[in-house]
Amino acid sequence: MPTFTAPTRDTLFVIREVIGLSDYEELPGFEAASPDIVAAVINEAGKFASEVLGPLNAPGDREGCTRADDGSVTTPAGFRQAHDQYRAAGWGTISAPERFGGQGMPDVLGFAVAEFMTGANMAFAMYPGLTDGAVSALLAKGSPEQQAMYVPKMVAGEWLGTMNLTEPQCGTDLGLITTTADPSPDGSHAITGTKIFISAGEHDLSENIIHLVLARIPGAPEGTKGISLFVVPKFIVNDDGSVGERNAVSCGAIEHKMGIHANATCVMNYDGAKGWLVGEENKGLSAMFIMMNAARLGVGIQGLSQAEVAYQNGVSYALERRQGRALTGPAEPDAKADPLIVHPDVRRMLMDARAFTEGMRALCLWCGLLVELAEKANTEDERQQADDLVGLLTPVIKGYGTDKGYDVATSMQQIWGGHGYIVENGVEQFVRDARIAMIYEGANGVQAMDLVGRKLARNGGRAIQAFFAMVDQECESAKEIEQLADIAARIAKTNGELKAATMWFMQNAMANPDNAGAGAHHYMHITGIVALGLMWLRMARVAVRALDEGTGDAAFYQAKLVTARHFAERYTPDAGALRRKIDSGAAAMMELPADAFARG
Repeated sequence: MPTFTAPTRDTLFVIREVIGLSDYEELPGFEAASPDIVAAVINEAGKFASEVLGPLNAPGDREGCTRADDGSVTTPAGFRQAHDQYRAAGWGTISAPERFGGQGMPDVLGFAVAEFMTGANMAFAMYPGLTDGAVSALLAKGSPEQQAMYVPKMVAGEWLGTMNLTEPQCGTDLGLITTTADPSPDGSHAITGTKIFISAGEHDLSENIIHLVLARIPGAPEGTKGISLFVVPKFIVNDDGSVGERNAVSCGAIEHKMGIHANATCVMNYDGAKGWLVGEENKGLSAMFIMMNAARLGVGIQGLSQAEVAYQNGVSYALERRQGRALTGPAEPDAKADPLIVHPDVRRMLMDARAFTEGMRALCLWCGLLVELAEKANTEDERQQADDLVGLLTPVIKGYGTDKGYDVATSMQQIWGGHGYIVENGVEQFVRDARIAMIYEGANGVQAMDLVGRKLARNGGRAIQAFFAMVDQECESAKEIEQLADIAARIAKTNGELKAATMWFMQNAMANPDNAGAGAHHYMHITGIVALGLMWLRMARVAVRALDEGTGDAAFYQAKLVTARHFAERYTPDAGALRRKIDSGAAAMMELPADAFARG
């Protein structure tokens, strides 16, 4: 049976020592995040995730969700009770605004809690996680009346939320949406159409489900310019806030999926359901993108979380399983074989996983801080730079983070060998669950094109130039520290590869956009390597200082330095190869006629 222990020690290290959360205590919301409160939140969230959600993960995967003939959906045994505990403890309120019943604490803590919950049980965590995105959209675009009606109970977890985009004929290309929204005399709209792949579309965890649905009002322009956003509750909400009659929305089927079996992925049928416009007519896509961007950061955390839980189980197996002898001679001569961890190739996979998970955790938590600073920093320049960096890093965290998260999950399965392929051992679930994160909320190819096609050129390249300068400054400073000089030089070289790739796009993508498309995925990965490199430089700097000061936790900080060296030696060389792939352009990739791809 697989196990999970929330990485509370590492999370507190990043929050306290790397991003320095206490340095921002003068900003709104940060004053409540005292060191003691932060430690309590992190430790208690870790305990809840490890002890309550973790044990439900494998059984929930085996049982899955079931749909009755009336369209109602039942979640696996224990999920409802766990959600009651989640709601009672207020885990969904951590970063929500106080005026709607939240605790108003920094997003950093919300990101940390999300990682723990998702690592313990990804399918469960998706139910409240999607609600957070729906709340974000309503807070940004909903009317005061809509906010008052829906948001407090969604924050409290009494009602959960969804996002309804995809239809059978359209996924990424939302301009093909055909769901209609016909105006009614009472100011509502009658929503008619079918949505597919709707996570948490129907379930038994909450009293009501608040759907945010993209649809077209009659006479709307073609394409994405004619899409509007509507709030469509499962049960109509009465004027006094109570739950009223059932709306004309139902679950037509549950999708049979590769993973996340315990989350109900539904086909949703809207048969003239009452919906209310959110924001302006034909401006629904911009409203939905608020929710999608929040969700994309959440999905990046999913990539991290599945890598983390897979790593933990890979380590435990490598320490216990005995196979063969160490290449340098028996490590334990009295035993019949040495543990797997003596073998360099097993160490390679474990160190790669460690370098990714710890670096990615730091990147996600730093981005959580930037989300807050984009709104609350003291100066306009600080707010602007934070917002620029969040925009730049969101597709990287989602795309690179889930690509590598899946890679780590499969590597940890590899350590288990044949036993990792057996369902009863549970490791293969991490691979199956991690795989979806590369696909939904915008497939990773879409993330790469968002980065290259939109984020690089925005505001004259202001975000990427600020990022380059930040990395250069960090590298120059670190080169003065003996233990960091080689690490800094390697990361500086990698940043140079990213600059060269950026310049190549500027010179070659305008004339032939296929050159951008052909290299976008590689560019996203170089950016991911540089971003994690920046985090490792910062973590290594803290480790050097702690060791110089004679910390009582020397083993922890020494491990940080060794892992930083591993990252610099084993991850950064990939950037050069990726940049050379970009330089090859799109010619060979696009030359064959379409019918040449078919086999005989």
